[in-house]
Amino acid sequence: MDLLLILRLVVLFGVIFMGIRLGGMAIGYTGGLGVIVLTVFLGMKAGAIPTDVILIIMSVIAAITALQKAGGLDYMVRIAERILRNNPKHINFLAPTVTYVLTVLAGTGHTAFAMIPVIVEVAKEQDIKPAGPLSMAVVSGQVAITASPVSAAVVYMTGVLEPYGWSYPALLIVWLLTTYVGCMIAALIMSTFFNKGKLSEDPIYRDRVEAGLTAPVGAKERASLPETAKSSVIIFLTGVLFVVLYATFISDVIRVPFTQYLQANVDNGGSVISAAVLSVLEPLKLARDGAIMSFMLLIATCIVLKCKINTGELADTPTFKSGMTACICVLGVAWLGNTFVAGYSDQLQEFSKSIISEYPGVLSVVLFFISALLYSQAATAKALIPVVIVALGIDANPDLAYILVASFAAVSGLFILPTYPTLLGAVQMDDTGSTRIGKYIFNHSMLLPCILCIFISVGLGFVIAPMF
Repeated sequence: MDLLLILRLVVLFGVIFMGIRLGGMAIGYTGGLGVIVLTVFLGMKAGAIPTDVILIIMSVIAAITALQKAGGLDYMVRIAERILRNNPKHINFLAPTVTYVLTVLAGTGHTAFAMIPVIVEVAKEQDIKPAGPLSMAVVSGQVAITASPVSAAVVYMTGVLEPYGWSYPALLIVWLLTTYVGCMIAALIMSTFFNKGKLSEDPIYRDRVEAGLTAPVGAKERASLPETAKSSVIIFLTGVLFVVLYATFISDVIRVPFTQYLQANVDNGGSVISAAVLSVLEPLKLARDGAIMSFMLLIATCIVLKCKINTGELADTPTFKSGMTACICVLGVAWLGNTFVAGYSDQLQEFSKSIISEYPGVLSVVLFFISALLYSQAATAKALIPVVIVALGIDANPDLAYILVASFAAVSGLFILPTYPTLLGAVQMDDTGSTRIGKYIFNHSMLLPCILCIFISVGLGFVIAPMF
């Protein structure tokens, strides 16, 4: 290993560590610092700025922000809360299920923040350590990003994989099936072998009760929801449905045969309507990325008009703040990662050829650890997948694309380090002290659930993906 490579690695990990220590958006800030040092002082060429990923995140957050302001997000949380309170004994499975569904619908795992207090309260009522259902819920909320039709990561991967014969509906089916089943199996393992014992018997909880650091058990009164809450949810879910339908329709599996039918109809003197539809679809005027962004902005517009939202207040919502924080983090750290990866693409390709082609599962391990550094599923996929495609020669051998499909869930390894916002939020909001970060950094409550979820999801992926 030459000195220059060592210096570049020191800069790469050094600025990431600095950002982690500073917290919040700082990892994005320090990512920009790292790009300057690597390019200006250490001779590397700046990598691609993840503009498309950032724009998709911004558009989705725009819609979610309007939904939250109209009370729709709280409405969805109330439904989830009702499900948990009506079935408290099944909280170990229902908690990760509700966060999974919320993330799939919303395209962001930050919706888990709203569920954390509910999960803690219901667990306390059942004398269950909140760490069990809470850790699984937070992890499931992130793993579900790789199955959400409106997430930046899924949009990017479907665009990459479609030329190799993978249709949008097929990918969603594979990722929904493998990730959800993976989360449920992980929940079963965690509830059976770990986090055992009653909450009332936990010495840390007893000490916190005596010190007055734990709130008494009992459902808290909630403020009434605005009248616009239900209608905003209807608008949002309808928009998401149209996104899925449009993305499915423009998939080559459906679009190509349909355009061929229309062309044949036009050639045989068919209707003007067939010609008009064909002019839109061939060539395609609105690609999937643009469709996601435009539909999300349309959803936000409809919610604002229907619910008469004061747009001047949108920037003050928690969702907007967390979303913009995510954009800054992706901009800095993903750009930094892209810069480093691009500089050593030849070496990485050689590694991929020699190792991943022989042991396909290694790719998931690489994605798992890199995602913890890049802080984003979409940024991880954007940085590494193109390199792997070239290295494995997938253009010449499309059958190998199943490796990418099966390994995709591994980009959710965000809980290796105890720094991710939802992890920190869960630790802070669990007043029982059962969800905690150990003094050895890696012995925190989310690590094992994260490893189990991703390991099982990827394993199922390698079984199911070749069937398609």
